[in-house]
Amino acid sequence: MSFLKRIFRSKKTPPIEQVPTAPLDPRSAIGISAIAKTHMLVGAAHSAGRGQSQDDDSFLVLTSGAEGDKGLLDFGLFCVADGFGESERGHIASAIAIRTVAHDLTRDAFLRIFETEPREEPMLLDELVRKSFEEANRAVLSRGAGGTTALTAALVLGDRMVIGHVGNTRAYTILGEKVECLTCDPALDQPHDEAGEVIARGGNPMNPHHDLLNALGKTEEIKVDIASYAVLSGSRLLLCSDGLWSVVPDDKIRDVVTGPGSPQTTCEKLIETAKETGAKDSITVVQVIFPFELI
Repeated sequence: MSFLKRIFRSKKTPPIEQVPTAPLDPRSAIGISAIAKTHMLVGAAHSAGRGQSQDDDSFLVLTSGAEGDKGLLDFGLFCVADGFGESERGHIASAIAIRTVAHDLTRDAFLRIFETEPREEPMLLDELVRKSFEEANRAVLSRGAGGTTALTAALVLGDRMVIGHVGNTRAYTILGEKVECLTCDPALDQPHDEAGEVIARGGNPMNPHHDLLNALGKTEEIKVDIASYAVLSGSRLLLCSDGLWSVVPDDKIRDVVTGPGSPQTTCEKLIETAKETGAKDSITVVQVIFPFELI
């Protein structure tokens, strides 16, 4: 049995009603009676890096929408992870992180929208995303074979979106001519001289995760950046690894994304654009379009 199969083999999980809940804040609640939006349109593309001995990226796309039941919200979970570590350790770390976040958020958010007798307490989406990242960090530390990973995840429920972020994967929102990076790239863990200049230490510039101050699997305590947004009709969400954003400027990303073609077509075009620009790292792109509501 391979290492990946061993760490992902089935284990019994407690019934959903036995899962502990986090302290709740009504100000961050989203009610089950909110009106479901028109279904999301999604595309995703991935390419292994040129000349790379291993592919450390992982991604996940999970969506749900219902017809005829106005009480059911559209659900979406989108993740991009970029791992680092020798001998497949980076890929193992990124896969563990995404599976853990997906497991926790489908259990605590997705399944809950199908309850016929909704609970009185609201769902704290921000807190659920934070807890899923913290659990992913523990899973990578205990089962990731020494690898670390960056991770950006977007949880969409109805007209609300929560972004969770650790490391140097990115999330962009694009509306018309405006493109905005929603995530903040972390500082690198490098020594500085007295003037504050970074002192080169001979590391491999093609493996920047080695120097990330904040990554899943690096330490027991991590800082998870969490932000909540309203989903705007006609807007686009883009998640990507640094194989894209480190070589393709933001305005070029916008031009490709808003150009002709489906979300899948434009994701594939972004991959080709990054390759043509000289990308050598693995490239992963997930795009979500939130269509204008039907009148």
